[in-house]
Amino acid sequence: MCMSDENAPWLIAGLGNPGPEYAMNRHNVGFMVADLLARRMGAKFKRATKGQAQVVEGRIGPPGPLNRRVILAKPMSFMNVSGGPVTALCDFYKVPTEHIVAIHDELDIDYGVLRLKLGGGDNGHNGLKSITKSLGSDYHRVRFGIGRPPGRMQVADYVLKDFSSTERKELDYFVDRAADAAEALVIEGLERAQSTYNS
Repeated sequence: MCMSDENAPWLIAGLGNPGPEYAMNRHNVGFMVADLLARRMGAKFKRATKGQAQVVEGRIGPPGPLNRRVILAKPMSFMNVSGGPVTALCDFYKVPTEHIVAIHDELDIDYGVLRLKLGGGDNGHNGLKSITKSLGSDYHRVRFGIGRPPGRMQVADYVLKDFSSTERKELDYFVDRAADAAEALVIEGLERAQSTYNS
């Protein structure tokens, strides 16, 4: 279990599945946001020394007390067992659970809508279920709405399909906004970030 420390680093984990065949899936929007955050930090993901993940270490925020040390991570273990890599990184970097931010797709929110929260259930999301099983539920989430599957399409098929051509027209904008939200959460705190992005 990760210990609490206000000066501890933050761990931002974008959730997804490794491999090019999954790259543009709805389920991989967490990876997309993490990749953008890494580009903003001027860094590239590398294999972690501890845990099955790719990581970037850096800082975000203005100079001074709001500047935060951040570890960006993409678990490479497949979505359903994300908890193992996240826990290993948490232990290695001494990140308290309340300094973890999981960025993930969310079925029960309309496409492109964001919701930031601390704690709560997993809502059937297997990546969150795995993290919660390992660390408890008291971590932050940036929930990226993907909407419900159309007609009788199974949820598993829907999340493992690429974003539609219509959705892709706005995808870059929504990914950019989710990256802004993750940064705001870490720099300004949950309440201020919620007031800006939970709209």
